[in-house]
This record gives sequence, C-alpha cells and structure tokens, in this order.
Amino acid sequence: MTLIKSISGIRGTIGGKAGDGLSPMDIVKFASAYGSWVLARSLESNNKVTVVIGRDARISGEMVTNLVAGTLVGLGIHVIDLGLSTTPTVEVAVTEEKANGGIIITASHNPKEWNALKLLNEKGEFLSGADGEEILTIAESGDMKYATVGHIGSITKNDIYLQKHIDLILALPLVDKEAIEKKNFKIVIDCVNSTGGIYVPALLRALGVTDIVELYCEPNGHFPHNPEPLPENLTEISAAVRKHNADLGLVVDPDVDRLAIVSEDGEMFGEEYTLVTVADYVLSKSKRGNTVSNLSSTRALRDVTEKHGGEYSASAVGEVNVVEKMKEVGAIIGGEGNGGVIYPELHYGRDALVGIALFLSQLANFKDGNCTKCASTLRASYNNYYISKNKIELTPDIDVDLILKRIHDKYKKQPISTIDGVKIEFDKEWVHLRKSNTEPIIRIYSESETASTADHLAGKIIADIKEIIKEN
Repeated sequence: MTLIKSISGIRGTIGGKAGDGLSPMDIVKFASAYGSWVLARSLESNNKVTVVIGRDARISGEMVTNLVAGTLVGLGIHVIDLGLSTTPTVEVAVTEEKANGGIIITASHNPKEWNALKLLNEKGEFLSGADGEEILTIAESGDMKYATVGHIGSITKNDIYLQKHIDLILALPLVDKEAIEKKNFKIVIDCVNSTGGIYVPALLRALGVTDIVELYCEPNGHFPHNPEPLPENLTEISAAVRKHNADLGLVVDPDVDRLAIVSEDGEMFGEEYTLVTVADYVLSKSKRGNTVSNLSSTRALRDVTEKHGGEYSASAVGEVNVVEKMKEVGAIIGGEGNGGVIYPELHYGRDALVGIALFLSQLANFKDGNCTKCASTLRASYNNYYISKNKIELTPDIDVDLILKRIHDKYKKQPISTIDGVKIEFDKEWVHLRKSNTEPIIRIYSESETASTADHLAGKIIADIKEIIKEN
C-alpha cells in the first residue's frame, strides 16, 4: 500500500492501515486540514465559505467523495458537489461559483487502485508550494476545529457544469465551430471508462461532429488498459482509427486534463505535439504572444513561438510552476509536454476539452494539397524532435545534489538552467536531470532530432553520472 503526501494534495492506493494507504482516516484527516486552511483564509469574509468538489469515475470515487463532503460540512463549509466531473470542470466551477476553493477526487493517470485529493485555491488553481506545506503542517498537528451543530455546512448537488464548461469553450473566439462542422470529421475516442466518456462526446457534438466511434465511454471506473495516454497503452484505438477509416483518434486520461491524438494512419501524433499544434493555432490568430512549457518539454514549442514573433519561456516541472511562469511573462498559451494544454482565456489549468476544440479548429483550417483532414500532414509541418526518457535508481548513500553540481561544472560552458535540477543545451539538443519528488531516482530526459541521437545524448550523461557515483 502507498500513501504520498505532497504540496499538491494526497494520493495513494485504497485500503490498508491508516498512514500506509489512502484509508478513510487519511481522507478525513487531509480533508479536515484543507478545510481548516480554507476557513482561516476566509475569516474576513462575511459570506458562507464554499468549496466545490467533483470526481472522476474511479470505483472508490463515491466513497471518497462522501468522506470529503461530510468532513467539509462538519467544519461548517458549504459544499457544491458536481458529481462525476473533470479536473478542468471543477477548476472552472470554482471561479464561476466564486467559491473559496475546490477538491478534485482523482488520481489522474494512475491505475484504478489509486485515488487522490487534488487541492485548489479560490482561483481554481493548484496550490502554491507554501500553501501546500501549510496544509500538510495542519494535518500533522491535528489542529482542526469542527463546527457546532448550529453551524455545520450543507451540500448542494450541481449538474449544470457539463454544459456550462462546453458553452464557455464554444464561446471562445478562436474555437471555429463552423469550420469544424464543415469538415465532417469522423473521430474515434477512448475515454478509458471515466468521465471523459460523458464530456468528450458531448463536446464533439456541440462542435458539430456527428460521426463518433466510442471506445470505453461508460464511466464505471473499470479502466480497460493502463489509463496513462502513452503510445504503448493506445494500440486498440490506433487499430480502430484504421479500421473505421477515421480522420483521427482522441484519448483523454481519467480526469480529462491530458489529451493524446492518433493520426488518420493510426500513428501517434505525439503527446508533446498536442500543445505545439494548439499553440501554433493560437499564435497564428494573435498579433504577438508568448508561450511557456516546463523544462522537460519539446523544443518544438519554442520553434513555433519564435516563428510567430513571440518569446518562449521554460518553467520548473509541475503545473503550478507553468502557471506561475505564464502569468509572469503574459503567455497566451502554455502547458506541459504530456498533452496538457493551458489556455488562460478560459482558465489557468490543463484542459483536454479546450485542447480538443482548439486542435480541431487548427486541423479544420489547415490546408496542404488535397489532404485537408490529415492529422499526419499537420504533424509533419512541425520540426521533428524525439525525447528519450531515462532514470537512475538511487541508494541512500548517493548525494544527488553533488551529482547535479558535478554535471553542472563539467558542462558549464554550455547554456545551463538550474531552475529545476540541471538542464544543459547543445544547440538544438538538450538534456534535463532532476531529482524525483516521489521516488528515489534521478530522471534524465534528453531531446534531439532523431531517436538514436537522443538516446546517445542520454547515455553520455548517464555514463557521467555513474562515473561520479563511482568516484564518491
């Protein structure tokens, strides 16, 4: 059993002893700490303190929701329960309802045995590091005070946000429903039997797409394959796109904040290129704009940004860091290379639904010879890069900070960033080393124009690390 307590929330496997897995006692403990933090921030308000909650379709979701909602009510908080929802929908609802915070009950791309509490502030954004640490401190101190019977909170069920989220997307000026409808796309979708099975078909129909082949759209929490939208987990939709002669395939993770795309030939569009393509479209419709992704994301985003006269910036890994950097540089589009699109005109959070609408708008307006609906042709219009993802297992006696410093010193003549670990640039290649926050490993990501050269670059740095470990 596993329980991981971090600044972004609490996640773990369901069951086991308290403190070992995500047990009912742990759920109540951390929901209490979060609720206490929300109440402390809301002391000056005379209004009713409100928290929005929603969940993906995991088997444990209803149980966890009941515990979270009951705990918040016990603290005197009014709960707006969206029921089966998505991470971006809850984020939108927090601001629309002028709530004091939000909790999404989802373990994102983790297998069905997992669940988690993702915590939001009053802006519908993930918590800062300082706020997360404060909640962890409250949880460990046990300094929580519950409401008396005359002051307990209440629960309101709210099912309007499926449509409201879609309406907000359709109202965006750059979402070209007319062009999408004219293309008469045939689309295969895989929603891994979670809430994407409710939201994605509804969004596509609202965009004028009528020919939809649905795979795993029953929100029962029984994931038919590993729910992380990586190529090795998407063989079935790849075959279905070819079988049905579809124009493309769309895949979302269980909480619908990541978007993967399959081209009409069954090949992966590439999760890194979801954001690149959407950014290209948004930038092409703007006079000038800046973009942001994290240090481990593809250089292709920088290429398209500079093509349109904008400036690209890199942040530390983590959505909260990307959002902070986007606000700092005034980015009009950003996200992460895992298929996470952040479009501030709607809200500051990864949103696969707005990603779908903007991607289809780009594809519908893309022209290249006779292949007017070919996602593969659109993909080929971007500079091609390959990312090699590797890791080194660590033992307790290994000094990770020393390793990173030694690597930094060895390559100090190259452009280097130390925002998050060490990232070294070699012309159009790069390698990024960072210590994992959740596992005893060093992650080594490298990118180059071919898979073999990316692997070679990673191998060179791994050899350097092993030599440093041997010397010490």
